[in-house]
Amino acid sequence: MRSLIVAALIMGIVLLFLLFDASSGSSPLSDTLPTLFIGGGVLGVALLALLGWRLWWLQKRIRRGVFGAKLTLKLLLMFGVVAMLPGLVVYGASVFFLNRSIETWFDVRVDNALTSGVNLGHAALDDLLRELDKKAQRMALTLSDEGIGSTITSLSILREQSAVQELTLFDERGGVIAHLSGERGTLLPVLPERSVLWQVRQQQPYSRIEEVAERGLIMRVIVPVYTSALAGETRVLQLVQPVPAGLARDAQAVQLAYQEYQQIAVSRLGLKRIYGVALTLTLMLALLMTLVIAYLLSERLGAPLRSLARGTRAVAKGDFSQMPSVKSRDELGVLIQSFNRMTRQLSEAREQVARNHQQTEQAKAFLERVLANLSSGVVVLDEALRVRTVNSAAAQILGVADAAFDAHPLAELGQPGEAMHAFGATVAARFAEHEGEWQEQIDYAGHGGSQSLLLRGTRLPPGVERGYVLVFDDVTKLINAERNAAWSEVARRLAHEIKNPLTPIQLSAERIAKKLDGRLEAADAEFLARATQTIVNQVAAMKSMVDAFANYARMPRARLEAIDLNALVREVLALYDARALGLQLHLGAGLPRIAGDSTLLRQVIHNLLQNAQDALTGHPAPRVEVGTHLDNDAAYLTVTDNGAGFPEHLMTRLFEPYATTKAKGTGLGLAIVKKIVEEHHGKIQIENLKSGGAAIRIALPVSDAAGEQA
Repeated sequence: MRSLIVAALIMGIVLLFLLFDASSGSSPLSDTLPTLFIGGGVLGVALLALLGWRLWWLQKRIRRGVFGAKLTLKLLLMFGVVAMLPGLVVYGASVFFLNRSIETWFDVRVDNALTSGVNLGHAALDDLLRELDKKAQRMALTLSDEGIGSTITSLSILREQSAVQELTLFDERGGVIAHLSGERGTLLPVLPERSVLWQVRQQQPYSRIEEVAERGLIMRVIVPVYTSALAGETRVLQLVQPVPAGLARDAQAVQLAYQEYQQIAVSRLGLKRIYGVALTLTLMLALLMTLVIAYLLSERLGAPLRSLARGTRAVAKGDFSQMPSVKSRDELGVLIQSFNRMTRQLSEAREQVARNHQQTEQAKAFLERVLANLSSGVVVLDEALRVRTVNSAAAQILGVADAAFDAHPLAELGQPGEAMHAFGATVAARFAEHEGEWQEQIDYAGHGGSQSLLLRGTRLPPGVERGYVLVFDDVTKLINAERNAAWSEVARRLAHEIKNPLTPIQLSAERIAKKLDGRLEAADAEFLARATQTIVNQVAAMKSMVDAFANYARMPRARLEAIDLNALVREVLALYDARALGLQLHLGAGLPRIAGDSTLLRQVIHNLLQNAQDALTGHPAPRVEVGTHLDNDAAYLTVTDNGAGFPEHLMTRLFEPYATTKAKGTGLGLAIVKKIVEEHHGKIQIENLKSGGAAIRIALPVSDAAGEQA
């Protein structure tokens, strides 16, 4: 594009130079003036089209919102106005003075002076011509009576007397009779035309001022010569006299100037038009070239600003690599250097911020990993006790989703009446009561059952953002383990301290009954027998209870192997009367093998069925459902009955030893079941059904080594 503009400018300059040169009348390019006008017009149209195209493109950029386009247009208009105003003033003044000057060229005084000069020259020449004509007439009278022999002599004398340069005498047919010349270069006469000779013979003398090649301007006079001696033959005498050199030169100059003046006067209007067109074309080309140059200058001035704008947009988008190059040392160059320096500083600052952010993110990620891997629940609160951060263990312990904590005030967690709401209210109250650290154990009745939570709260230390930290653990298993350990110790001591004296007591009672047998009266013997039997029966009952406690205390460790749970259930159920229990089986098809001890699991199934059978004693329509299914990689065993269910006040203590509602029994059945399930890394859950009865669900892990399906 720039090459095209430069080529157009060069062509315009060359065309203007040729136009100026052709405008002078003496230039060899004067004849090409129309062609130059046409070429200038074509170039002007081309420049106008080029400028129009660039303006259209600039307007398109302005509509697209390209930065710097408006500034380029503004600079172009400013340059255009600055160029056009002086140009129009000069053009107007030039046209005015041109018209005035041309009019002064054709002033009346100049015209009169030239006419007077021409007339004066003509008068001088006419006087000379008339004088020469008179000489010719006198010579003709003198020669009219001369013979041929005396004619030549007379001509010679007459030429010398009249001071005529050349005399020529012609006969009636135009033949030369005599020729006399005062110069050597004119040995041959200037022959007149036959029409001139015929005119002279008709008594019409001929006198003219003529221009002859190689002789210049001459005066020629031809007169007839009548001779009586030659029987009326008419001769012709020709006198040729050169016009004086100075007079001829002056006359020719005046005549030439007058002719040129007349030609210019005739073409005065055309001359005005030519000069007007030349000036207009020059102005048009000059203005168009100026506008094109103004466009280039505007583009050049706007280029640093556009580059700066691109860099600014890049910085706004976060790209600090776009630094405009500095090509000038003016204020724009200083501005671009300052921008580049600012961009480098921003880039360094962003890199530093990125490094700090990365370090912060790493620290945060590390803290999140630590919190995520903690078994304790951690909740960070702000000054208004609004939850800020919570780890997954907290949500898992409380049995809620992580979203339940999102930016909620602690006292507004959950719905009123829910365990979560009571938990939040309790913690908020403790933070309000204690300024420093505090610790408390509470019971939490979540969806997974009753839990014992150990809470520890503290205020964040000074220098850290104000707030609170709550840490809590589910100590239910720990408490149960401690309770189980205590019961095991009690059972071990009972088995040790109580079982040893029971046998002597039973033997002593039996010996007393045997020794006194037959020695007492019938009434005393009967009383002794009843007392002795009571002692024996109670000792046997105490032995059974002590054995049960001993079995609970020394529960053997499970020997896990891959077993078929469905087959084990069928094997145990074969020992029971299905009709009496109203037994219904729902065994899941394709149940994978579980990792378990068949002996211990058989005991679990027996205890659950025995509890169900005891709960249905006296029920008119007993029903026991036993089912298995697979869920989340765990095999579930469910035993459901339609009995009275478990008392609500015992729901939290059902797995404790001696927690029972039966008149007989030790209350160790469910405790032993829970212990066996825990030995198998499983879970047990008891639920009273709304329709009546109870359901016990046991989840056992699937064996990793069991690839077969039941």
